[in-house]
Amino acid sequence: MRRVAVIDVGSNSIKYFLGELNADGTLKTVADENDIARLGEGLRETGLISPEAMARNVTAIAAFAEKARDGGADEIRCVGTMALRNAKNTPEFIQKVKDAAEIDLTVIPGEEEARLSYLAVLSGLGTVDGGVVVFDTGGGSTEFVFGQGNDIKKRFSVDLGAIRITEAHFTADPVTPESVGNALAEIADDLTKGGLSGSPNRIVGIGGTVTSMGAVKHKMGNYDPDIIQGSTLSLADVEAQIADYSAKTLEERKQITGLQPRRTDVILAGACIIKVILTRLNADKLTVSDRGLRHGMAYELLQGGSEK
Repeated sequence: MRRVAVIDVGSNSIKYFLGELNADGTLKTVADENDIARLGEGLRETGLISPEAMARNVTAIAAFAEKARDGGADEIRCVGTMALRNAKNTPEFIQKVKDAAEIDLTVIPGEEEARLSYLAVLSGLGTVDGGVVVFDTGGGSTEFVFGQGNDIKKRFSVDLGAIRITEAHFTADPVTPESVGNALAEIADDLTKGGLSGSPNRIVGIGGTVTSMGAVKHKMGNYDPDIIQGSTLSLADVEAQIADYSAKTLEERKQITGLQPRRTDVILAGACIIKVILTRLNADKLTVSDRGLRHGMAYELLQGGSEK
């Protein structure tokens, strides 16, 4: 049985997936982990990956590469997204990864990130009837794919992520109501300029922000992907979580069941982005998918495809 590993290096977290195909052709998870290593921390101000962020991310990637080899991976793919698309010192980081982990890191464009995210949804939820929008909001960017069934109609990426919004608006602890309003206004402006509009039959959210919010909704002390996969977040759920995060200090947020402690500072910005996405798409709820870019890439590799 062929087995592949994907290491997805994002602005906020590194995600590791090891998988193979089931007999029916669906994707089987062997291992699925993440490390909130904050590659994009401070990138907005300096345009550079800081030495500290570089060191901890290289260490995390090397550890995941070792896990992949120990887990019997026939192929290891390592991909980078928004932070590495923007940083001036990305070549230095890529070389450090190669030296430490003995793997090549490839930086993929936002459109490719979006395509793989859509493929990930299909690998986990199957065909969706009618018009569907899949979005993945991360630390540095938000990807959108508009599809009809299995067919992608358009895809695009917006330079809008939870780290930037947090650094720009949520430095006070606790945050102020004015800062939440300003953040929502900036997000709405970014998404409008990015071209987000429509009224799809279904909206599917993937990535750490939506799965974390799903875990908070279900008060999940121990994360269970089977409960998260295919669950829903209503606009009312999102607004309630925004109100809760806004009212708490960072230390108080760490006590919220289902929320990873290292996500406490960026979760409010992520929730605000999701609220505006739902509003722009005239929707009152979204479906949560536990699948992400790493699942889409693994699914394609196992089916004999390659990056486009």
